[in-house]
Amino acid sequence: QVQLVESGGGLVQAGGSLKLSCVASGRDFSGRPVGWYRQAPGKQRELVAQILSGDNTYYADSVKGRFTISRDNAKNTVILQMNSLKPEDTGVYYCAVGMSWGQGTQVTVSS
Repeated sequence: QVQLVESGGGLVQAGGSLKLSCVASGRDFSGRPVGWYRQAPGKQRELVAQILSGDNTYYADSVKGRFTISRDNAKNTVILQMNSLKPEDTGVYYCAVGMSWGQGTQVTVSS
């Protein structure tokens, strides 16, 4: 079982940037698909970005061109760089590997 801890959330104005980190422990997750999800108030959790085997990536249409997901295997970390943030990006952001989920980090974008 892998344990995941997210960090980097906070309050930012529209147009600003945040960098989220997901650090894994307990099991190496290099090469495994890792996803970043978000859950906005009153909405279902949705997949925002994913890094797959071979470091191929997937982005939801709503974040393409603004968010970048990357992996640092030496640090067992997956990063989500979020630029040009919008109020609709507000939510709790979670990383997930297989059936393991982190506790989430709050992102709030003010208009």
